[in-house]
Amino acid sequence: MHWLNVVLDVPLPGPFDYRSEIPVPVGTRVIVSFGRRQLIGVVVGHADAPGVAPETVRAVERILDDLPPFSAQWLKLTRFAADYYQRPWGEVILPALPPALRKPSAYVGARSASGPIARLDKRRARPVVDVAADVAPELNEQQALAVATLRDLEGFSPVLLHGVTGSGKTEVYMHAAADILARGRQVLLLVPEINLTPQLEASLRRRLEHVVGPHAVAVMHSGLSDGERLASWVGAQRGDVRMLLGTRMAIFAPMADLGLIVVDEEHEASYKQQDGLRYSARDLAVWRAHEAGIPIILGSATPSLETWQHAERGRYRRLTLQARARASTLPTVRLVDTRRASLKQGFSDQLITAIGKRLEAGEQSLVFINRRGYSPVLQCTHCAWVSSCPRCTAYTVLHRFSGGSHRLQCHHCGFQSRVPRACPECGDQDLQPMGRGTQRVEEHLAEIFPDARISRIDADTTRRKGSAQALFDQVHAGDVDILVGTQMVAKGHDFARLGLVGVLNADAMLFAHDFRAPERLFAQLMQVGGRAGRHAGNGEVLIQTGYPDQFIYQALVRHDYVGFARHALKEREETGLPPFAFQALLTAEARELQQAIGFLQQARALASTPEHVCGTYGDHITLYDPVPLRVVRVANVERAQLLIEAQHRPALQAFLTAWNDALPALASTCRVRWQLEVDPLEI
Repeated sequence: MHWLNVVLDVPLPGPFDYRSEIPVPVGTRVIVSFGRRQLIGVVVGHADAPGVAPETVRAVERILDDLPPFSAQWLKLTRFAADYYQRPWGEVILPALPPALRKPSAYVGARSASGPIARLDKRRARPVVDVAADVAPELNEQQALAVATLRDLEGFSPVLLHGVTGSGKTEVYMHAAADILARGRQVLLLVPEINLTPQLEASLRRRLEHVVGPHAVAVMHSGLSDGERLASWVGAQRGDVRMLLGTRMAIFAPMADLGLIVVDEEHEASYKQQDGLRYSARDLAVWRAHEAGIPIILGSATPSLETWQHAERGRYRRLTLQARARASTLPTVRLVDTRRASLKQGFSDQLITAIGKRLEAGEQSLVFINRRGYSPVLQCTHCAWVSSCPRCTAYTVLHRFSGGSHRLQCHHCGFQSRVPRACPECGDQDLQPMGRGTQRVEEHLAEIFPDARISRIDADTTRRKGSAQALFDQVHAGDVDILVGTQMVAKGHDFARLGLVGVLNADAMLFAHDFRAPERLFAQLMQVGGRAGRHAGNGEVLIQTGYPDQFIYQALVRHDYVGFARHALKEREETGLPPFAFQALLTAEARELQQAIGFLQQARALASTPEHVCGTYGDHITLYDPVPLRVVRVANVERAQLLIEAQHRPALQAFLTAWNDALPALASTCRVRWQLEVDPLEI
């Protein structure tokens, strides 16, 4: 009898004991019974004897051998992620797999008996498309130096590629990838968002498929169908895929012969998963490169302060691209002081005039406002009633649709209702929208410039598959004169005809509770401003603000990321905030707020109880008082949080490991749902 240690996607530590009459290699998937359910698990070890009575150990029901066992290197990656982010191993391994590889139903029944891999191999092969090869543009001096430096790297070599917007970082990635691919190894390129992949995928195919062959370039992100994602995964494991382009999930791709990892726009918060395993794909990429002994490139015009600090201290090598790749200059950034300007529907005369001039010149303009919908709230001018979500401590946003079917919608829980004809409290019919979102901005611009072709790109206009790419294609083709957009348009896109960027409502982030808000605001505005004048030069950025003397805005005018970073790091060091401290966040959810607070108070008390194992780390750990979240109630669930802080990462990890063992029982007693997040990005 062979005793197996199997991990499953269940909220229990595991591994679990099972038996088999034949040997089963580590890394093999198996179908097992768990309670009354059938689950797919992964064998992660063997034992001389089970940890429970042998007669109670169940046999595996089926050994899945349609894929080779997962490599020891890949299992080590998932185990590190589980340990570091304080999750059961099975809750890392199984969700990292394509859905078809973790569903028992894919292997049960006459139709599924052969399994998804066999069905995949019998799909009609994708036809080989003759892609015309791109001619690589001539590198400028700084690009050539960066490429030469990357070519000479050996072993684990973390590199920060700090280049201004439009400096040609992608071209450096291309050359570095081509060098690695020519050596017969694999390359992983991570991007922060799905809508950045189509344009980049096309460029990679034109430049690299002639080097590595057809089908050797693949993509992996959540927007793919299950079959497409499975094909990319299997191709990466088999080694057929040599160049993989993906979002954060691609960090778990089983690439056994990695020679290079690239993380584009490494500062982006979207690299951090916000549910389930709350991992940072960027941080795991650095760990994976270290374990594989290979270079990793972290590229950004506005690096995260953590990455910049590593470069300042010499842990990362820094390569700088100070000039734009084409013969164009950085855009001129001007601040419009809204304290002295007369605004009409949120627009200053200066911004309207600037848009008009660009229209006359046949150039495109981008109006950036990071708020979708028509208006953030509906208000009664008589009694001050405001539209609020009945299930959340948040306002409902007014969305207007053609045909008059307007809706109030909560962006937290999805609640929707019709717009009332009169105030629900006083009956007054004078209900007015307060503030503005992308819909209202689009409507106002259409009134001012009736002949202009205006397009809006936000989460509402890009819900259907392929809709985002279709809208971006229109912009690239020159079929749009004025683009209204949210953060979806702020990064990665190379708009050849875009001459002007206007920014509305930037000041909102100045007063956010999160200490990272200034860093996010600076990065967001520098990135969106960098869309202007990338090809023809003469780009212009107008930022409307009531606080033009703020250091953030003054640094933007100078295009001075280095000055901003030094200023922000000095503030962080003086206040003991990351990257000069390490944090974790315990969040509790319950029907009543006091329930959630009570759980957090008891969890906090565990750390100071001398007889409890957590008490050992009390001198090195700071636990703050439990507090409600800014949006306390979401979908009728009350939420609170407890911040944990340490000056040293090992001390924090040791404490969390001990503390985490005691939390499930406490949560069960208090009847709360809870989540422990390491290195939180939002507090």
